[in-house]
Amino acid sequence: MTKITNNTFLRAARGERAEHVPVWYMRQAGRSQAEYRKLKEKYSLFEITHQPELCAYVTKLPVDMYNVDAAILYKDIMTPLPAIGVDVEIKSGIGPVIDQPIRSKEDIEKLGEIDPEQDIPYVLDTIKLLTKEQLTVPLIGFAGAPFTLASYMIEGGPSKNYHKTKAFMYAESQAWFLLMDKLANMTVRYLKAQVQVGASALQIFDSWVGAVSRVDYQTYIKPTMEKIFNEMKEVNVPLIMHGVGASHLVLEWNDLPLDVVGLDWRLPISEARQLGVTKAVQGNLDPAVLIADWSTIETKAKEILDQGMQQPGFIFNLGHGVFPEVSPDVLKKLTNFIHEYSKK
Repeated sequence: MTKITNNTFLRAARGERAEHVPVWYMRQAGRSQAEYRKLKEKYSLFEITHQPELCAYVTKLPVDMYNVDAAILYKDIMTPLPAIGVDVEIKSGIGPVIDQPIRSKEDIEKLGEIDPEQDIPYVLDTIKLLTKEQLTVPLIGFAGAPFTLASYMIEGGPSKNYHKTKAFMYAESQAWFLLMDKLANMTVRYLKAQVQVGASALQIFDSWVGAVSRVDYQTYIKPTMEKIFNEMKEVNVPLIMHGVGASHLVLEWNDLPLDVVGLDWRLPISEARQLGVTKAVQGNLDPAVLIADWSTIETKAKEILDQGMQQPGFIFNLGHGVFPEVSPDVLKKLTNFIHEYSKK
């Protein structure tokens, strides 16, 4: 079994200072890497994630290339849905597509339960490979949050406005809470299974929750998130919450029994602290900055570091994911800069 020799990420996630600010990048595995694009000429995302050795290779690649302080498991937030009876297909250029969207309480009642060892053994085998044989940095497991998963299940695919999802939430509240409960149970089982085989931390992505108001979050979503995080506390690993366009919800997240509040680029870290965010924070460089000149990247990174290092508990990341146009050399240079600058 390999030993974690760089625990800066875990220390920061627990609100402690480390010898340097830890950094990892959302979507660091794949997309902009030539090695990954070459693989994608032969294999789909589905095929990669179902082959543990190949998936472990993709997961570990950015750790080797960029010297980041954590790996994040390469997979999709849709991964557990087929196990509960959701027929989902990842279509190139579109994203997740569900041919039979949820339209009624009866549709929700038909959903089953996940048995991770039976339904997703390839995910667990990938984690075992990484944590027992390959990684010397922590591995972050993850799951999609119930609201974001529900939005795909109700809309039938990606959406710009989530009108159907929110209308269902308002008009069919009994069915909505049944769906939230089923997805919460699936998420807890899924995340606990990841920790049991070696994941050192967990992140929940609520990518599209910024579409709801703070009041609606408190009413329709927060009780579900409280249930998930309360049940996950028993596994005793750092828990991270992240969403996009959700700055108005950061105090709601700070109130949840989690460890790290993820910020996108819309809310400066200093403002989040002034608002009352007391937990460790993660973020929050705008990924668009990564295709600017190095002087601009360095200036923006310094601004974030100077704000984040004002108190213990800071993890450098992007406000959203790496996109294909970003040069791997830039990510490597940025990682080295973050390490060196924060050591001073």
